[in-house]
Amino acid sequence: MKSVLITFNQALREDIVLIFDEIGITGYTFFEQVQGRGTSGGESHYGTHAWPTLNSSIITVVENAKVNPLLDMLKRLDKRNEMLGLRAFVWSIENMI
Repeated sequence: MKSVLITFNQALREDIVLIFDEIGITGYTFFEQVQGRGTSGGESHYGTHAWPTLNSSIITVVENAKVNPLLDMLKRLDKRNEMLGLRAFVWSIENMI
């Protein structure tokens, strides 16, 4: 099993949930308002007057076979919306209940 953390501009939420549906990912935790700034020249997302946009995050745990299809689809979504920003991070789950 792998955990995938996806952080993205709030405008992409519906697209990401549609990707989950297409791949068959049913369980996830959604964090509606997260703040940050991209590492490769990204615009700040702080929810302030100067930087009004915010990000969201979703974390999910999926079978290993779903990771690459998920990342491929997220990469395509990010390419279509480069100015919005989307990042995904994967790590192994050693144990869970």
